[in-house]
Amino acid sequence: MLEKMDQFFEKRLEGYEEHMLSGIEGAGEFYPFTAGLLPASGRCEVLDLGCGTGLELKEYFLRSPKARVTGIDLSEAMLGALAEQFPDRCADGRLRLICGSYFDVPFGTERYDAAVSVESLHHFTPEQKLPLYRKLRQSLKESGFFILTDYFAESKELEAEYFRELERLKREQNLSDDVFYHYDTPLTVEHETDVLREAGFSDVRILKNWAATYTVRAVR
Repeated sequence: MLEKMDQFFEKRLEGYEEHMLSGIEGAGEFYPFTAGLLPASGRCEVLDLGCGTGLELKEYFLRSPKARVTGIDLSEAMLGALAEQFPDRCADGRLRLICGSYFDVPFGTERYDAAVSVESLHHFTPEQKLPLYRKLRQSLKESGFFILTDYFAESKELEAEYFRELERLKREQNLSDDVFYHYDTPLTVEHETDVLREAGFSDVRILKNWAATYTVRAVR
């Protein structure tokens, strides 16, 4: 039975971080690697899409204590857990948390030095991602960039099978297309980079991978 995205994660808050770190190959490396790619100097502004409990932010705040981060997530419970870890940052505005869909939340224009997303965007179609990535690119400063660390389908055939199965389950359960349900539909890394380029990013590169998880950098 498919569950709504926010409810899925709220039910699994306890044990979530342990699962993410121990259940995904390379997680012990790709969280610090991702954080190490973000700007570390001064009062830089960073946007985190699907921040969850902030596994990448824990690493980042050690490197850049003055950084200001805006984190967006559908799960109020996840954001609550993140806020509990960094009460001082929340109090002084260095950590601003928004409960909502990053498809709907306005990002602003030329506001952020960088954006990041880790293990969040593998639930959506290219058609959903394209306007999101265009909005994201617009929110970055002239020299800004986006760091995406996520897992990807091993082939175009497997990618298509994920989407077919999701549609079958939604029809079987009579579910609306207007609600996000938790079901993994990763693109191939080639298709993901194609969408980023179509959105206008000028330099899109695969930096590293751990099995099916890749880190991609897309420069505005």
